Amino acid sequence: MHEYSIVQSLIESCEENARVNNSTKITKVVVKIGVMSGVEPQLLQTAFDTFKEYSICSTAEFIINMQPVTINCLKCEKESILSENEYSCPLCNSVELDVIDGEDMYLMQLEMV
Repeated sequence: MHEYSIVQSLIESCEENARVNNSTKITKVVVKIGVMSGVEPQLLQTAFDTFKEYSICSTAEFIINMQPVTINCLKCEKESILSENEYSCPLCNSVELDVIDGEDMYLMQLEMV
């Protein structure tokens, strides 16, 4: 389960941000997960709940925002959000696409005291 290693890196990043900002506690962690990232939100939540107890994030609220797949069609040159796992342009049905968003996980926000 790679969610454990993802959470370990996330908590390390939180701790580093807290050090840089002279903070002693993190109260909220907000992440954005792309639906194509391969990260399972429920497993990530479980991993965060498991590892946060031993860190500066021990009482932090963990918020996961899911990011749909956003594409740019190379044929009609339009940007679209895919609502299903069909990787074709919803406007012209072309499969010549560039994925713009929805493949990664990002730390979006930290609240600290």
